[in-house]
Amino acid sequence: MCKGLADLPATCLKSAKDIKHKIGFLLQKPDSPQEQKALKEKEKEKAKVTEVNRISPAETEKWKTSFNNLIKNDDGRRAFASFLQSEYSQENIEFWVACEDFKQTSVDKMNLKAKMIFERYIDADSPSEVNLDSATREQVRKNLERCDASCFDEAQSKIFTLMEKDSYRRFLKSKLFLELSQPLTQNKPCSLEKKGKQNFSEHSQCLPSYA
Repeated sequence: MCKGLADLPATCLKSAKDIKHKIGFLLQKPDSPQEQKALKEKEKEKAKVTEVNRISPAETEKWKTSFNNLIKNDDGRRAFASFLQSEYSQENIEFWVACEDFKQTSVDKMNLKAKMIFERYIDADSPSEVNLDSATREQVRKNLERCDASCFDEAQSKIFTLMEKDSYRRFLKSKLFLELSQPLTQNKPCSLEKKGKQNFSEHSQCLPSYA
C-alpha cells in the first residue's frame, strides 16, 4: 500500500520539490524577440500617456469655450491627443498637426512632405488613414500635382469639423478632462501623476503629454 506524503522522509520531499521547480523553469517559454519588442513599444506608449506637465485651472475653462481654443493650445492639444489615443483615433489629431507643420514647409521640400502626408493619412488603406470621403481624397490627390501651402486645406478642415462635432464633445465629458478641471488638493495627487513628482503647488493641474 502507498504511504502518504507525510510518511516520506523530509529529504525526499525536498528533493521532489527541487526537481519540480527545475522542470517548471525549463518548461517556461522565453519571450521571442518580436514579443520583447512589442512589450517595449507598449511601455513607450504608456510612458507617453502618464508623463505629466502642469497647467493653470484657467486654461481648462478656455478649452470649454471652443474647440479652436483647445487645439491651438499646446497643453490642450496634448490632453486631447491623449484622449484620442485612448479611443484609438489619434490619427485625426496627428493629421491636423501634420497639416499645420506642412504650411510652414519651405517650397523646395513641399512636394516630398506632401507625398509623405498623403501616403500616411489620406491614401486608401494608409497606415493612419483618416475618415475622408472619396471626393476629398481625389481632390487632395490632384492638389499634389500643383503642390502649395493650401494642398491639404479642405481635408484638414473636414477632420477639424469631425473632431469638433464628435471627439471634442466626449472629451469635455471624459474623466480625463473632469480631472484636469479640478484643482489638486495638497494631499490628493492627480491619479495620472507619476510617482516622484510631488513638489508642485496646490493649485496646479496634471496633464498627460503626447509626443
